[in-house]
Amino acid sequence: MPGILKTVAVGVAAVVVLGAGGAGAYVHSQTAAFDESMEKVYAVPVPAVTRSTDPAVLARGKHVAESVAACAATQCHGADFGGGDAIDMGPVGLLTGPNVSEGGLGAAYSDGELVRLIKHGIKKDGRSLRFMPASDFCWLPDDDALAVVSYLRSMPPVDRPNGMMEVKTLGKVLDRKELFVMDVARRIDHEHPLQGMPPAPTPEYGRLLARLCSGCHGEHYSGGKIPGSPPSVPIPSNLTPDDTGLKSWDYADFARLLDTGLRKNGKKLDPFMPLGAVSKFDDVERHALWAYLKTLPPTPVGRR
Repeated sequence: MPGILKTVAVGVAAVVVLGAGGAGAYVHSQTAAFDESMEKVYAVPVPAVTRSTDPAVLARGKHVAESVAACAATQCHGADFGGGDAIDMGPVGLLTGPNVSEGGLGAAYSDGELVRLIKHGIKKDGRSLRFMPASDFCWLPDDDALAVVSYLRSMPPVDRPNGMMEVKTLGKVLDRKELFVMDVARRIDHEHPLQGMPPAPTPEYGRLLARLCSGCHGEHYSGGKIPGSPPSVPIPSNLTPDDTGLKSWDYADFARLLDTGLRKNGKKLDPFMPLGAVSKFDDVERHALWAYLKTLPPTPVGRR
């Protein structure tokens, strides 16, 4: 999810530096590879689409932007799309979601270019985005991607300058070691894109939604300390139906967590958890995510 790996990267940094053993040649080769990859122009055509003004489409776009894609999160583009809060990651970089309203970068993009950006992580010039986690939601159906664009177009223009976006040397090395995503388009299969599906309360749809959780809870969703994370980062919970996870939970417990931020034992979630976005999941999305989590093999906490 947006924000989860940002803080983690700072903790991972020391591990990477030690692993590199201070070898300047290694660092140079990794940064050069990053820079070269970011200059690549992807031959992905711009879809011939046009924004909709249908109220139902705009409502869908608002929902997706605020929940599944989390575009409106404060660490992304903000509720007004005028730009997010700056994230100072020290030697990793200084990252700020830009103003994508009609008063900012949104005015420079066609509707089709924005849809391509959402689904492929590719900018107007054909090069990769930096940092924006399009690989988490590139599975969105075309209709949902266009709905987000339509909602964005319906928002008032915001006159606000873009904040700093700088990927520093350590951020480039982390990206090349697959520890932190800075080079977004490189993580997406453009020839065989991940296919979405209409929303349904099924494990299959829940599996797509769960991609937003794997960065924190691990590919096996069993949680445990995030490798290399500093002590300030809380240990993610086990989301599998194990004794150390959600075995004793039912859907009501899960829904209560999303609504109130309270676990079954009454303990409040740490603010590190992006509850603002997941709390906006609708009934179908909640049931789908829960259905998928219940299909996971019980895995002891910490095996990620």
